[in-house]
Amino acid sequence: MPPKRTRRASPVQSGLNAGERLKRTKLTDSRVYSAWGWVGTEVSDVSRITQQHRLATCGLSDNSPHSICPNRFAISKASTPVKGSPNGEAAGAEPDDDVIVISDDEAPNCNAKACKSNPYCLNHLGQEKWEDEVKARDAFMKAAHIGDDPAEQSRRPGHPVGLRNLGATCYANAYLQVWFQDLPFRGGVYGCQLPNDEKFDLEASPIFQLQVAFAAMQEGNESAFNPVKLVESLKLRTTEQQDAQEFSKLFMAHLDTEFQKQADPTLKTLISSQFQGSQTYVTTCQKCEYRSERSSDFLEIEVTITNNSTLEERLGALLEPEVLSEDNQYLCPRCDSLQDAERHMEISSLPPVLHFSLLRFVYDLSTMERKKSKHNISYPTVIDMDRYLGPPDAVPHKRRKKGDLHGKNVYQLRGILLHKGASAYHGHYEAQVFDVQTQSWYQFNDETVTKIDSLGGTKNQFGVAKKSQTPQSDSDIEILECTPPATSEKPTPERPIYISSKDAYMLVYSRVPDVQDISASDIGEKGDHRAAIEPPKPPLRAKAAVSALNDAHASACKAFQDRKQETLAQFDQVRQRIMNIVTSWNPTSRNQDCVVTSRQGLETWVVRHLKAQITPKASDSQGSREPVAPTSTEDNDERSSEVPATQDKGHAAGGQGARTISMSQVLCEHGQLNPSKAGDMKLITGAAQRRIATEDICELVPMLYPTDVCEDCVAAMFEEKLYQVEHPHLVDQFDQIASLEEDDPGFWISKQWLKDWRLAKPKMHVASRPDPSPDAPEYKQDVECEHGSLSANITARRRISSEARTLLKQAFPSWNPLSTHAELCPVCEALLHISKEDKREFRRRAEEEKARLKHMHDNALNGNTMLLENVPCAIVPAQFVRAWRQWILRPTEVSRPDRVDNSQFLCEHGLLALDPNVNSDMDSSIAVVKRNDWETIQELYTGGLMIAVMNTGSNIVHELAVCASCRLKRKSTFDTTEITVRILGPGTPTPSPESYSEEQAAGRVAEPAGPPTFITYGSKKTSGLRQSRRIREGKERGKRCRVTITNDMLVKDLKVLLHDELRIPVISQRLFYRGTELLDSSSTLTSLGILTNDLLDLQEQSEDITLLSDSDAEPDVRDGRRRGRREGQGFGGTLLSGISTSNMGPQADTHQDKPTTRACPACTFVNDVSTVACSICETRF
Repeated sequence: MPPKRTRRASPVQSGLNAGERLKRTKLTDSRVYSAWGWVGTEVSDVSRITQQHRLATCGLSDNSPHSICPNRFAISKASTPVKGSPNGEAAGAEPDDDVIVISDDEAPNCNAKACKSNPYCLNHLGQEKWEDEVKARDAFMKAAHIGDDPAEQSRRPGHPVGLRNLGATCYANAYLQVWFQDLPFRGGVYGCQLPNDEKFDLEASPIFQLQVAFAAMQEGNESAFNPVKLVESLKLRTTEQQDAQEFSKLFMAHLDTEFQKQADPTLKTLISSQFQGSQTYVTTCQKCEYRSERSSDFLEIEVTITNNSTLEERLGALLEPEVLSEDNQYLCPRCDSLQDAERHMEISSLPPVLHFSLLRFVYDLSTMERKKSKHNISYPTVIDMDRYLGPPDAVPHKRRKKGDLHGKNVYQLRGILLHKGASAYHGHYEAQVFDVQTQSWYQFNDETVTKIDSLGGTKNQFGVAKKSQTPQSDSDIEILECTPPATSEKPTPERPIYISSKDAYMLVYSRVPDVQDISASDIGEKGDHRAAIEPPKPPLRAKAAVSALNDAHASACKAFQDRKQETLAQFDQVRQRIMNIVTSWNPTSRNQDCVVTSRQGLETWVVRHLKAQITPKASDSQGSREPVAPTSTEDNDERSSEVPATQDKGHAAGGQGARTISMSQVLCEHGQLNPSKAGDMKLITGAAQRRIATEDICELVPMLYPTDVCEDCVAAMFEEKLYQVEHPHLVDQFDQIASLEEDDPGFWISKQWLKDWRLAKPKMHVASRPDPSPDAPEYKQDVECEHGSLSANITARRRISSEARTLLKQAFPSWNPLSTHAELCPVCEALLHISKEDKREFRRRAEEEKARLKHMHDNALNGNTMLLENVPCAIVPAQFVRAWRQWILRPTEVSRPDRVDNSQFLCEHGLLALDPNVNSDMDSSIAVVKRNDWETIQELYTGGLMIAVMNTGSNIVHELAVCASCRLKRKSTFDTTEITVRILGPGTPTPSPESYSEEQAAGRVAEPAGPPTFITYGSKKTSGLRQSRRIREGKERGKRCRVTITNDMLVKDLKVLLHDELRIPVISQRLFYRGTELLDSSSTLTSLGILTNDLLDLQEQSEDITLLSDSDAEPDVRDGRRRGRREGQGFGGTLLSGISTSNMGPQADTHQDKPTTRACPACTFVNDVSTVACSICETRF
């Protein structure tokens, strides 16, 4: 079968495609399109570079390929021709398929990407930010830093006022909002008469500050009031979150004390008459029916919580009788013996405002911590408390009538206090309060006050409230209907709405004078009307303080509007000035008078008024022609005669940080135009530059023209470009003549050098430097050995011809290659041919010495030889033992040590310069060997004087005496040395000079593999302190570490070094030397007497753990026991802890009432002041 014919390849298409535009400029010389196209063609030597060549490197020559783009901001959009249709036809019209379009008026394709490096295009530098006047105005106002509009913080008509959170005061804000809505209580606060005595410090009075706070919440014009003075008067710590219920109790007790000082009898009993009820504890003997009663007052009813329960159920459980039996029997006075009894609580009377304290925060005795209960509880909007008054058997049927609301003690829900968060120690307090003026519910979250349109949720078609989340808050409160009414029937007082919550901890109810007054808004319907209730009027001094706040707010609003109007006027002037410049700053021809600028500098200048910049310091603005932006209207007036009006008023808007247009992006090291930065150069007309300098007070620094292209940089870059052109030609010539026949004479060259040099871009090449010669040090070893002869390694070199050698010799005249006839180096060849018998002899000798010195090989460097008691030993340098062991390991590669030198251990007097009985002297430079091993060493090696030692068990005896002065000199003279730092364990007592003793070398044992515990200070181990987990987990104690120090190192530097090594914070380190703590961190270690290989003790100061966790994490467990959290100091040290304010004057003596109760800081239970431990959690006071 004949072979198939190969198909002929299709001819390559030449010419243009149908419809393609022919660009005549492509028919001209290609070097027009390249800034360096003249290198190697027109110019082959630096001296022939002309001015046009230098301009071409920056794209500024007469034949520059860059087009002159028209200024699109100066062209009217109406007159803009349709792109691609010079004859007026539609741009989308398709030309005939057989027509080739030839055009001389090719419109440049101007876009941000294509024209980024075009020096003649100024269209994409940020001018578009000024085109949209609205967006430009917004950016200008933002950059002006005129501040936030105080009017945005103005109070909406009829809207309640919020309270600012000062850090962690949300618990107080929540209660203040609840108390403010209690009109009788607000009126009582207003009615307090404060002394007019000059010695009385009104600003420090909590009553006055509470009056001011309530007056501001009532008549203030701002949306939020700052209660900082009230908090300061109570001496509350704003950074510590406190228990809200404890704050309520203590603050009410404080107010009651102050109210009782008033002359008005209604104020004296305001707290008790408004909030105080009475309860009776009844105990009945089951044998003789003896009844014992004990009455007490309450400000709130404390109710325990179980999951998915209702408030009525928990009230019933609270009043259920309790049987006292067995070990808890009752001592009956009538029976005069222990008897079974029944105990229950009766509510005797109720106050107008009833507080239910839901025990959301409970004390866990197993963990000794407070925890937040996550149980859900439902509570009604209306509750009949008649069912819970009196003894349970007085009216047997009254507790069964759940929907009957016709009693005298019907209460409406008026406030809900919430705690957001999972932990009892952290979280956020909010309040939902019913506003009596607007008859609406509001969510109070500090400064944010949100209206709750429907507390009762949204009803479905059956009239039942759907279970839903409250939309105005992130609370998990849910609304549900307890008893579904008939279809299309609205909720009524007889069928109250129930609210379910996992965050509520306090419920506030208010007694309804007339049940018929319960309106739809009271049970959750939207109420838009205002009640005809006249609020109490604040006292004159409080009202004056609020008026001052209102006046200040009004002044701030007016001042802001003035600044705003002034800034808007400045904006109009600045925008007009910028747009006038940018619409006429572009050159229209290549020979026009132009100035070179940097693209980044122009971009910064264009938008500098729209971006906020930091005002420069005085030292930075020296030489600037423009003064600093004014800070007041008077400053503007004074400066109006000094600078143009458009300038002095226009630049408070930010942009004043830049007084010059930066040229640094296009400058070379010589201060001229850098050709390598040509892509960042832009040309503006000289007229535009002068307008920028005079109208906008902005200068080009330095002022450069197109002719200022740096000659030195062009010459350096020319050499590099010429290399890139000539090097490939040189490599081509070399490749054509380098090869030679097997027997032809030639020359040797480094194979690595040749491989790199033949690359198009050799790695060895460094710009502006000649290439390294083939005999450069890094390549010479490939051909020549260390003896100057031909190397024996034939794989690192290759042969080249004589012609190739002549060609390379022209480029590298100093190169003298070796001929291929050169002989190999005899020395290297001899070393290369060492016999296997010689290597075997080295190994045999090493094995023989290892066998004879086996004990030294195994034990000399780990200190075990020192443990041998009553065995004669000797001291040798540890360096000798290390070198000998390396030779034993690799006898054919490592040289054998030649001698043993013990002179370093002897002083000039022939005595010992070290003490073998001091552990620090027996450092890592000393090794101890057995006496028979020393004799073997003397036989095999040239040895020095023998230093004999022996461990007797109690000390180490030595024949040579110790020279004390030379020993101290040797140990104190060092540049760098190592010391040992012993980390003391948690139970180790603090070192002292009395308990310190130097470690003796005789009693020291070899360190085990694991971390040992060294206890030098004589005391039994005590229980460890709790260590901070926030610093380090699993940190070892009782170990040692070696650190290197210098003779000028400070104590502070050593602590920083130990922090890096051991991760122990510097502030937690306590360093001891010989039992004395190193307290002066600025002292040098040598000045403290620290010697070579000395021992320091390090004790970590345990950190005080504060319980600031946001989660209920597992408590600390140590030694098998759970450790409870340490509670904070609560309200200790504040005014609520018992300080009276009867006389708060700075010159008067402070009076302190002796408290009768004491709140437990752990569980907040209020105990009698005489108790020494809490009755609930047994925490000692």
